[in-house]
Amino acid sequence: MADSVPLLINGNGDGGNGKSERPKEPWRGEFVKSIVYAGLDAIITSFSLISSISAGRLSSVDVLVLGFANLVADGISMGFGDFMSSSTEKDVAAKERCVTKWDVENQRGAQQEHLLHRYQELGMDAADAATVVSVFNKYPDILADEKMGREVGAEEQSEKPWKNGLITFVAFQVFGCAPILAFIVLIPFTDNDQIKFIGACVLSALALALLGIAKAKFAGQNYAASVGITLFNGAVAGAAAYGIGWTLRNVAGLDE
Repeated sequence: MADSVPLLINGNGDGGNGKSERPKEPWRGEFVKSIVYAGLDAIITSFSLISSISAGRLSSVDVLVLGFANLVADGISMGFGDFMSSSTEKDVAAKERCVTKWDVENQRGAQQEHLLHRYQELGMDAADAATVVSVFNKYPDILADEKMGREVGAEEQSEKPWKNGLITFVAFQVFGCAPILAFIVLIPFTDNDQIKFIGACVLSALALALLGIAKAKFAGQNYAASVGITLFNGAVAGAAAYGIGWTLRNVAGLDE
């Protein structure tokens, strides 16, 4: 603990040596995972569908009907899946904590011994480890959390699974609309489906770049690398879908 004193006094995180800069903290958010995962999946799913339809030379009406139908159906599926996943994770965590708390209350000696060995394996001095465990022994709830190897209150992070499901659904709809919007926005300007498809490619790329920037901001990652990865992911998926659509129409002979 004494080592932390000069850090607090200097306030620059380098102990006064000036050798390193304090890393930037990532944005904290309860629903970051749901937004990033749903947004990425939505953009790639919609763009891949549009790519395959465009390669098959179907009309803009087909793109809009199939695109929006797929967007809503997939959004509902993903939102419900996130709700079920978060709900199950919460139930499992509560059950695990219940079992661990029983162990702490009824097998206190064995649990203390387990923590003692764990701290020593992490490099803590035997005497210090014994001191820490003896302090935790006064607080059964904290001892149970420590025995589970997680922060106190971690089981409350997914307190309302329905929020995760709702956020996933909304994020899927918002990001998934980007590729389809080109076919709506360009209606007054052109009837050429190829131009509309190019517009969809541009909007999809912008949405993926925006998501990549948000992901980098949330996780404290490099912006260029994050944007590059998301764009590459979308490009590969879209190219694969376009290639399959073109192959089925022109090689397999599925003209109509």
